Amino acid sequence: MQFASLGSGSKGNATLVRVGDTLVMVDCGFSVRETVRRMSRLCVEPRQLDAILVTHEHSDHSSGVAALSRKFQIPVYLTHGTFSTGRCDDSFDQCLFDCEDDFSIGSLSIKAVAVPHDAVEPCQYRLSGGGYTLGILTDLGSITPHVIDNFRDCHGLLLEFNHDLPMLMAGPYPSHLKQRVGGDWGHLNNQQAVELLAQINHVELRHLVVAHISEKNNSRQLAESALLALLDSLDGVIFADQVDGFDWLDLM
Repeated sequence: MQFASLGSGSKGNATLVRVGDTLVMVDCGFSVRETVRRMSRLCVEPRQLDAILVTHEHSDHSSGVAALSRKFQIPVYLTHGTFSTGRCDDSFDQCLFDCEDDFSIGSLSIKAVAVPHDAVEPCQYRLSGGGYTLGILTDLGSITPHVIDNFRDCHGLLLEFNHDLPMLMAGPYPSHLKQRVGGDWGHLNNQQAVELLAQINHVELRHLVVAHISEKNNSRQLAESALLALLDSLDGVIFADQVDGFDWLDLM
């Protein structure tokens, strides 16, 4: 199993996951032109995609889904709730499911996991194939026992470290936005992400990707400092970039 990112952050998100001949994209928050350009850096093309999986309807995750799907005739998998928002209307083909459903696409087995976020039936994904498991876990405001149970023992994990809470509260956002981002239905802060890692058997991880970092309310230095309170070193930790994402990582 391999995974890579086209970019991660509030301006757009897309993650590629590949097992054998199966290639899927999780979310697409970029224009078709930009998505094609970013995929070419990773030596893949949209026509190779077997599916696009959508986590929720917010534009940084969904704005490019329908157009990419139509242009290259790619099926789109999304919850009934996300479908109801209309954000992915006019996709080539829509495959609807409920949070907590299990389904397969080619060589991938996929579990949709319900998470606390201010969207209509949002989910995150646990993907398995080739004997390995990858967790994709961004856009949630709090850690629940259900989330912990579903993301234990992953070999790879892309995990949100959205903000540093003191930096968010002292920063330029208006009060209502600070409350939204820092609330139970918003985004994980550095300490929350580390607390999650402490509870999911992180020693199994071959790769930990720090993702969805706020450009205004966090820094790499602050995220690293939080991680080093738990980890002996940052070996195997990768930081996802908004502009460049990250190159292919192999879980073998």
